[in-house]
Amino acid sequence: QVQFVESGGGLVQPGGSLRLSCGASASAFSDYHMAWYRQAPGNQREWVAVLTMNGAATYANAVRGRFTISRDSTKNTLYLQMNNLKPEDTAVYYCNKALALTTPNTSWGQGTQVTVSL
Repeated sequence: QVQFVESGGGLVQPGGSLRLSCGASASAFSDYHMAWYRQAPGNQREWVAVLTMNGAATYANAVRGRFTISRDSTKNTLYLQMNNLKPEDTAVYYCNKALALTTPNTSWGQGTQVTVSL
């Protein structure tokens, strides 16, 4: 099973930007539809953005226009560029295959913490 390692999180002020990265243990991003997810304290994990194998991107309403998902298959890396961050974006962010939330026995990485606060 492909393992994912997320990085790039941190503390940022409202209106700031961060770029998250997701590395894979094997070639994954050109073979699967990929997604970023997040989980805020007390909330269920939710999807944020999806990138299909042919490069089409879809975003959750809460982040559309502010976040951009992309990949570099030569580096086995998935990215999430996050601009104009809001306090409600505070969460642990994860990457995984699309539909991971509804796929039994899905393995998750450690995620990367994003905190948006003054």
